[in-house]
Amino acid sequence: MTLDAGLTTVRTGRACDAVIAQLEQRILDGTWPLNTRIPTEPELTAALGVGRNTVREAVRALEHAGLLEPRRGDGTYVRATSALGAAVYRRARQTDLLHVLDVRAGLERIAADTAARNRTAADAERVAGAARDRRAACDVGDPDAFVAADLAFHRAVVAATGNPVLADLYDGLTEAVERSVAEIDRLYDDRADFPGHDELAAAIVAGDPGAAVAAADTYLDAARAVVGRRP
Repeated sequence: MTLDAGLTTVRTGRACDAVIAQLEQRILDGTWPLNTRIPTEPELTAALGVGRNTVREAVRALEHAGLLEPRRGDGTYVRATSALGAAVYRRARQTDLLHVLDVRAGLERIAADTAARNRTAADAERVAGAARDRRAACDVGDPDAFVAADLAFHRAVVAATGNPVLADLYDGLTEAVERSVAEIDRLYDDRADFPGHDELAAAIVAGDPGAAVAAADTYLDAARAVVGRRP
């Protein structure tokens, strides 16, 4: 990630608290999106005008809060965009996939209905585009690319609801959802045949809540069946 020019030099006596506040704000307002790498420690030190120990302490505080995650040899990444999302993430990462699917079902059924009711023209375009990207990824033969495209589609649907609380909850489930999608993809014979996703996108574009929920039920029921057949 390139250095954010919006960071300002810290001159207060409580330098660490001021650094934490600035870093947290960039996470909360989306300047540093979920799953992206934040600027390096030297870059933050230069931009904020504080010592490296102060930056290190602030970053560690946000790691303990669950908003940031260090990845050995690859920097520090945004793990959650709110304290709520961080709490959901910590719980979901230790949960059985069938339990994750139960929670997904609740959130994604609500998301399908609300997105079909509330989506703007721009939302509809993003959902349709994400559905096309997901469909294209089916043919690539790269499981990681498919999982990323599938997750991007579901997040586009959630974003189309216009509900930030729902978005925070879903972001907290990101790792667990990725895990469930990867497992379903491993077990399912033909990912291109997996039902419901294209229909969900079409229903949201058409503004049809009933059809959207029915489409979500279709893929969620299929997912439960696949995961339930695990050896």
